[in-house]
Amino acid sequence: MHGAVEVLFDQALSPAQQRNLERHMELPVYDRTLLILEIFAQRARSHEGKLQVELARLQYLSTRLVRRWSHLERQTGGAGVRGGPGEKQIELDRRMIDDAIKRTKERLVKVKRQRSTQRRQRERRDTFNISLVGYTNAGKSTLFNALVKAKAYAADQLFATLDTTTRQLYLGEAGRTVSLSDTVGFIRDLPHGLVEAFQATLQEAVDADLLLHVVDAANPHYPEQVEQVQKVLREIGAAEIPQLLVFNKLDVLGLEQRPAVLVDTFELDGKQIPRIFVSARESEGLDALRAQLAATVLSARASLNMSPVSDTHLDMPGL
Repeated sequence: MHGAVEVLFDQALSPAQQRNLERHMELPVYDRTLLILEIFAQRARSHEGKLQVELARLQYLSTRLVRRWSHLERQTGGAGVRGGPGEKQIELDRRMIDDAIKRTKERLVKVKRQRSTQRRQRERRDTFNISLVGYTNAGKSTLFNALVKAKAYAADQLFATLDTTTRQLYLGEAGRTVSLSDTVGFIRDLPHGLVEAFQATLQEAVDADLLLHVVDAANPHYPEQVEQVQKVLREIGAAEIPQLLVFNKLDVLGLEQRPAVLVDTFELDGKQIPRIFVSARESEGLDALRAQLAATVLSARASLNMSPVSDTHLDMPGL
């Protein structure tokens, strides 16, 4: 009736479901996972990001070979008509994909090792690490650019950022510099395979001292988005890291929706978390955000200074 040329399901489909639906509707059928993979493939820019997307794509395709090659018959092996049965085309393709998965994983291990080295260097320099997390299209990259005067790619689209970018942010109130990282955005029902593939990128959030959880304040469904982000943080082992909620897009809210104060608290997983309203695009509320970050850094440093070992380390010349 609508002249559709393909059908997209907003959920994950098993290979058997996908095959049966295609036979019934006589149209190509794709699921949510493949759509997210296609978007990721378009957004990935760095070598690491492309490797992560390629690994997720290969792992997804390895389960779909049965329906792609079911029309091919068994090949014949040996010489002459007396030759026994050879390998099926599906077996050849599965082996090729398995080899490609192995090579991609090996290359990602090297990338992960490089990131670990960079993190160790930051730890030796007594760097306080802050990671931006949040639902996709909440304005993380825009906020990142506004805070560190960077030019990271930011756009009103899903998964504009796939590659982790780290810059130094000087906090005058704390009298020191911190490390700020922009990470990939989360989404509802993020496929587990993508979480595994992006482990090297998400590791920045796991190793952070503080998470800046950016929320789209103008989105009426922001409570559900906040819960989805918390779900992913639990999956990657970052749920216990201290958070600071940043409700972004204050400029989009109507006068009746604007908060009376820019700084208050918000209940998150049964805890009262500091919350700050900002507009990254209009630079509104950023001074209050920097002040809150400085207070958090000073508080964390004071806790470290309670230990004689930490105190000696922090007071060493040149650190």
